[in-house]
Amino acid sequence: MWRKFSRLFVIKTKFEAFLVIYGLAMGATERGAHYVQQYHGSVGGWMLFAACPVAVFMAGARILDSVERSDWS
Repeated sequence: MWRKFSRLFVIKTKFEAFLVIYGLAMGATERGAHYVQQYHGSVGGWMLFAACPVAVFMAGARILDSVERSDWS
């Protein structure tokens, strides 16, 4: 039973990978917007805002790379 449950959290296709990356990107931009509001008028808020999507780019590249290498067919 646990094996079937854990299979729900395995990314098998590129479409699923893009959906996960989209969700991460939406959360990162929301967090970045909070940084800009919290540190308004400073460069630090915008730097933190820029760091959030960069982390998603790095994670997205890793996710897509792992989906391409695996043999799910």
